[in-house]
Amino acid sequence: MEENKNGYDPSQYEEEDYAPTQGGNERSMRGYRIVIIILSVILVALSMLYFSIHKQQMLDNQLLQADRDSIQNDLGRLMVEYDSLRFQNDSIAANLARANEVMEQLKRERRWNYNKIKQYEKEVGTLRTLMKGYIRQIDSLNTINKKVIKENVSLRKEVSTANQRADMAEEKAAELDNKIRIGSVIKARNIRLVALNKKSKQVSRIKNATRLRVDFVLSANELTTPGNKAVYVRIFSPDNYMLTTEAMPAFEFEGNQISYSAMREVDYQNQDLEVGIFYNSSGFVAGTYKIELYCDGHMIGETQIAMR
Repeated sequence: MEENKNGYDPSQYEEEDYAPTQGGNERSMRGYRIVIIILSVILVALSMLYFSIHKQQMLDNQLLQADRDSIQNDLGRLMVEYDSLRFQNDSIAANLARANEVMEQLKRERRWNYNKIKQYEKEVGTLRTLMKGYIRQIDSLNTINKKVIKENVSLRKEVSTANQRADMAEEKAAELDNKIRIGSVIKARNIRLVALNKKSKQVSRIKNATRLRVDFVLSANELTTPGNKAVYVRIFSPDNYMLTTEAMPAFEFEGNQISYSAMREVDYQNQDLEVGIFYNSSGFVAGTYKIELYCDGHMIGETQIAMR
């Protein structure tokens, strides 16, 4: 192409104008790519952050759920332990009621956070501490109760032994008292029946007698209380009929009133004492007569004597 007269070359200017425009477009494209890359990185970072936060939230929720389940389990065991105490106590009953209330709150709770978890853990811990205190008290009471039971058993054995000793002592005392009582009874010995006539002379034939005399000896006895003694004699004829007067006097013997033939009061001073008691009557017959002697509520002697 030819140059014009003034030296102007159109192609030269067209090339120069085009070259800069193409370079600007390339720079714009690079800028767009950089922005897209940055946005992609930010999007990836946000996605990772979101998933990380979501995952953390899930983990937190799982931990909260685990903590809630742990609190419920602890509270459930605590309630069972409270109930197992079975002790009539207003304080235990109140704490058991509170444990039931906390359990119901746990079941109704829908929104969980660490503050609530800590609050429930603190309350369960308080209830557990109280329950341990009750258990220690009950264990202490059981220990004391076992000691008291042991002491009571030992005391009962001692009391039983003492009662046995007392019973034995009482039996021995009663036996000794009985021996003393028996031993204190005056005994009559050498009992004889003598037939007498009107002049109080002894006769050989009883049919000739107008009175009978019973002779005997009251034996010495240191255990007997000395003093006046009433001695009663009962005389039975050969046909076993008791001889007595028309008045038929009687004395007490073993709770009964029994009649007697004759009686005499004597002054007994724990020494041998010869005594004679007279019975006045007539119509005696030969045969065997039975004699019984009584004093201080006891039979002190008896014998059978054959009279001609």
